[in-house]
Amino acid sequence: MNKERIKEFTSKLPLTVVEAMAIIDGHAAEAGLIFIVDGSARLVGCITDGDIRRWILKGGDVSASAESVMHKNPIYLTENEKSNAKAIMLEKIITAIPIVDCNNMIVDIVLSREVSKIKSKKKNLKGTPVVIMAGGKGTRLYPYTKILPKPLIPIGDTPIVERIIDCYVEYGIDRYFMTVNYKKGMLRSYFNDLNPAYEVVFVEEDKPLGTGGSVKLIKEKFKQPLFVTNCDALIRADYGDIYEHHIKSGNDITMVTALKNITVPYGVVNSGEYGEILSMDEKPTLSYFINTGMYVINPDTIDLIPDDTMFHMTHLVEKVMHQGGKVGTYPVSEDSFLDMGEFEEMKRMEQKLNIISEK
Repeated sequence: MNKERIKEFTSKLPLTVVEAMAIIDGHAAEAGLIFIVDGSARLVGCITDGDIRRWILKGGDVSASAESVMHKNPIYLTENEKSNAKAIMLEKIITAIPIVDCNNMIVDIVLSREVSKIKSKKKNLKGTPVVIMAGGKGTRLYPYTKILPKPLIPIGDTPIVERIIDCYVEYGIDRYFMTVNYKKGMLRSYFNDLNPAYEVVFVEEDKPLGTGGSVKLIKEKFKQPLFVTNCDALIRADYGDIYEHHIKSGNDITMVTALKNITVPYGVVNSGEYGEILSMDEKPTLSYFINTGMYVINPDTIDLIPDDTMFHMTHLVEKVMHQGGKVGTYPVSEDSFLDMGEFEEMKRMEQKLNIISEK
């Protein structure tokens, strides 16, 4: 690995948590971590996307120093020990190991994908219900949606809804409920012609009922938590970890949220009580967590959805909270959420998927 490649996987302090997330989202996304070096380029720590997620779930501020989440004793190997990298990565279930010289400076980084194609083992979620809410008109994507229903709009050469299902298929899930309304005949025809290895159960709305109201139409009584997701966004995350987090947290609903960074294109002035300028920030970045439209819900929450009524998943979240239920989040990074709700976002999704396909 050359010096430029090493730079892609390393950073220095000072660094905020949100800045660390941005670096991991970039070139370091394939490893899901970055290594921290000091001013002399010596290895001093490691930060993974999981470390950041746990920090956020504990209420940590994303503007805090990344040193707060950093492992200060990272696993590493010397040049003479490099041949042990594969065995250690399998044993420790890690994606990358830095190779250091006698001065503890990184001279190489071994990635799991480069060592005999080591693959992380995904949790088997077979039997877990998945509901895909696909009944909307997709007005933001007009005129495309005048011809095709939003779920069938292709990203590359594959419809978005098929890409979404493929993400779940990786976890052994082979049965899906799809709530449909607008151009539902085209959706049925597509999957009939596709003849996939999984089953799609279509749930038809006679009238628009919203994302939550359509879930109530499903006749089957679920006995375990289920995924409920929009049909226009891809979430690049560990679905097994999301599901396990929901159960371990004792949540009634877990909403998958994504970091959204918004840069103010002007200098921001902070003033005092009498108008005096206290400080100025040049083009500051504001960070928020947004709803991705992907949830894990307990089956008994479905009983709270009114029959034959326009009702959205956000209404269900509010109702569960109002009744004292527990609603939690599972945060993912900005680049882990690929949305195609608008044309510009659809282009971004295509770019990201092209990057993925080249790896």
